Amino acid sequence: MSSQDKSSPALLVGGSRSGSFSRTSSTASSIRRRSFSLSGALPSQRDDDVESETVSEAGDIGDRALQSNRYSESGSFGFSFDHAPENGVVVTIPEHGQLQSRGCDPAGSNAVSPVSPLPNEIISPLSTDAMVQSEDKIQDNKKQLPKLLEYGSCLTHLAVFGILGVLTRYLLQKLFGPGVAKVTSNESILYLDLPSNMVGSFLMGWFGVVFKGDISRVSDFLAIGLTTGYLGSLTTFSGWNQKMIELSVEGQWVEAVLGFLIGLFLAAYSIIFGGETAKGFRHLLEKKIKHLEGGIPVSNSSWRVDSCRRHLAVMAVFILMLGLLWSVSVILEKKEFSSGSSEAELWLGCIVGPLGVWMRWFLARLNGRGLGKTGLLKWIPFGTLIANVSAACVMAALATIKKAVNTKNCDTIATGIQFGFLGCLSTVSTFIAEFNAMRESKHPWRAYAYAMITVCISFGLGTLIYSVPVWTEGYN
Repeated sequence: MSSQDKSSPALLVGGSRSGSFSRTSSTASSIRRRSFSLSGALPSQRDDDVESETVSEAGDIGDRALQSNRYSESGSFGFSFDHAPENGVVVTIPEHGQLQSRGCDPAGSNAVSPVSPLPNEIISPLSTDAMVQSEDKIQDNKKQLPKLLEYGSCLTHLAVFGILGVLTRYLLQKLFGPGVAKVTSNESILYLDLPSNMVGSFLMGWFGVVFKGDISRVSDFLAIGLTTGYLGSLTTFSGWNQKMIELSVEGQWVEAVLGFLIGLFLAAYSIIFGGETAKGFRHLLEKKIKHLEGGIPVSNSSWRVDSCRRHLAVMAVFILMLGLLWSVSVILEKKEFSSGSSEAELWLGCIVGPLGVWMRWFLARLNGRGLGKTGLLKWIPFGTLIANVSAACVMAALATIKKAVNTKNCDTIATGIQFGFLGCLSTVSTFIAEFNAMRESKHPWRAYAYAMITVCISFGLGTLIYSVPVWTEGYN
């Protein structure tokens, strides 16, 4: 490494050529990570804080991603760090003690004087291409979506992908359930939602870990829609928890414990397997295509949704798709409701499912924040925890109502809300992504502590809400 490389820590900060800090974390955490890296020796306490925040944000950060993207695109900070190496601009940040007053330390051989730089220390002026790109960037910033439209576009992406996740979960239930493959059932530790949780966790390894940065370069909304919307709705924690409660209420406590252990193990291994296969596929692509840059073909720049016009066009398409999906769901729900069939529950679930996705996405902004002003327990993703626990509690309450009322219409409405709204409010894919990040951190015990906290609180409250009334009232 040359002396110039050693004296320019700014070139080593970015880590990748991503144009937005939001592709990996929030604005605040990104700035802190970069400022910590520039400070030389990193105190262990700060290092632990950064790691705690990182693992907590591994799954989702909610609407903070939009705020982070807006910040990085509107200021020169993101340009200086992320795009300077690509545009021919070298940012030299002296180490502590190199600069003295307005000059430079004569003892530092690599220090550059801000008053009169030597000719051989001038790397290069701003190239014409960089100036053109900078002007284009300014024009793009002027064409940014207004904040309201930005949120609207993201919410439509989440709603459309959320409904698709509900439909996929239903198909997997039918495929592996008692009617076809006979692998899962309501009376065994292999619960009905186990295949969808495994498939969703596997795909999370692809689209939420390995290829999320690549997808974000095309569209941040697409990345959010795929991970938070589709995979978060394909998987469900509340349904898993409720099935274990129903086993325990019948006295099958061992089966309930095994159901949690097997479900956690299979989901955790699914995301590992998904990540490994995605890395292998990525390696094959990089081997075959020689003109890749950062994992994305250069020719794919025309597909990037990076202007106001393209954002509006994509938003219009997703609004039409959402309107079509909702219209079909309402029509079919009216047709099937009186029959009380599983199809009636499905279409009602598609109608209310987006509400659960939106709530979970907004709750995800709590991830990485910790408790109080001091940010205690930052490593716990409280947004995901609140979403899963609250969905599990409401799921148990609706199950109790179904037992108490015991009518066909009540069962259809309650089950539809459970399957759609609560199934989308809770998630296993995000939960298992956070679990996996904690397991690979310096404190792997946090992964199992987080899993225990989520399961114990959800199961305990669910037992109080569902099991106790069933035992005391003698419901069948």
